[in-house]
Amino acid sequence: MRRREIPADEVARCWDASADTWAEYVRKGWDAYREHYNNPAMLAFLGDLAGKTVLDAGCGEGHNTRIVARTGAKMTGADISAKMLDHARAAEADDPLGIRYERASFTDMPCFADGAFEAVVSFMALMDGPDFPGAMREIARVLAPGGELIFSILHPCFMTPGYGWVRDEAGRCVKLTVADYFDDRPSIEEWTFSKGLVPPDAPLFRVPRFPMTLAGYLNAVVAAGLTIAEVHEARPSAEAAQEFDWLA
Repeated sequence: MRRREIPADEVARCWDASADTWAEYVRKGWDAYREHYNNPAMLAFLGDLAGKTVLDAGCGEGHNTRIVARTGAKMTGADISAKMLDHARAAEADDPLGIRYERASFTDMPCFADGAFEAVVSFMALMDGPDFPGAMREIARVLAPGGELIFSILHPCFMTPGYGWVRDEAGRCVKLTVADYFDDRPSIEEWTFSKGLVPPDAPLFRVPRFPMTLAGYLNAVVAAGLTIAEVHEARPSAEAAQEFDWLA
């Protein structure tokens, strides 16, 4: 059977279709994992970017771009979805932070010169593109010598095509199942934000997924000429797990 590929233009169409609902829900704080798990870990990992020229690769509707801009970074956002960028630019017009937004895939950013940025950040986006090695090469190109790339992705060892939860008699998630780790066939996943914040009749987001192994990610970083300085596996704090039992 011939493997089905998902080209960049189809990725853009999926995100365009979700843009209005995605922007609304994110800005209401309904992405619970972003608010209480992903962002706290990633923002702590970023370090001090104040005064630096920084690219947010896969910026979406700009929510996190604006968070980093408020720390004093000189932000530029790039995303493949024109409709996501419409929301990002509207937010910038309402509350200017000096952010520039450009429509571009993180695998092909001709709008940026070689060495244009002192740092590149990417929040939970790089696993959603069809060519991670190409993204690493392009990001390496736009980074200035000595610049930093800081990114977060789904954990490739656990968020597999065979991902699922085992629940106890009370319905609590007690064990995570993983399977098909080496299955790298792309697919389109349908889901929405969880934890009871989203209306039950909310439309589902159609998000392209491009599974890779841990070795695939790390080797692509190295092959692009980048040096891996630190890898961090985020774990909720005891305080957060006590406040939100689903983080436990």
